Amino acid sequence: MQEEVIKAQKGDKEAFISLIRQIEQRLYNVSRSILPNDEDCADAAQEAIVKAYKGLHALKDPNLFSTWLIRILINECNKIWNTKRKYVSGAAAEQSYSMEGYEEKLEIREAVEKLEQPLKVVVVLYYFEDLPVKQIAEILELPEGTIKSRLNRARTSLSHMFATPLERNIDYGY
Repeated sequence: MQEEVIKAQKGDKEAFISLIRQIEQRLYNVSRSILPNDEDCADAAQEAIVKAYKGLHALKDPNLFSTWLIRILINECNKIWNTKRKYVSGAAAEQSYSMEGYEEKLEIREAVEKLEQPLKVVVVLYYFEDLPVKQIAEILELPEGTIKSRLNRARTSLSHMFATPLERNIDYGY
């Protein structure tokens, strides 16, 4: 990948296209973790790719290409997410937006979608993209301890979602 990045930095468009093809599924998965609407995911990915192409000369370490591009993508997804939330008021906005396409998701994916945004991103990068904590910390520009803490909070939330009423100690008043 490093050689292709260097070629792309020198203006080789085919090398850049090849780089994008190598990580396009990862880009989709990351954007989908933030934006449940396919059209918004495509918009975010397209904008991130354009920004990466224009700013490729500024990338100092070719080994960090995918980390760098994912960081750009997350920023674009967050812009779209925040824009969508402004158009609809309050909690109803988040719920209606995050419910788009809800039926086709697997049970685990549904649970992940219910997590708070910072937890959701970390879970997708760690469990779905198999990125190490260190790389996630670099992508999100956060300390490793924060990533570990978010993973722990996400695990706790997910285990609570999958727990039976008895396991949750719910009192139904019977």
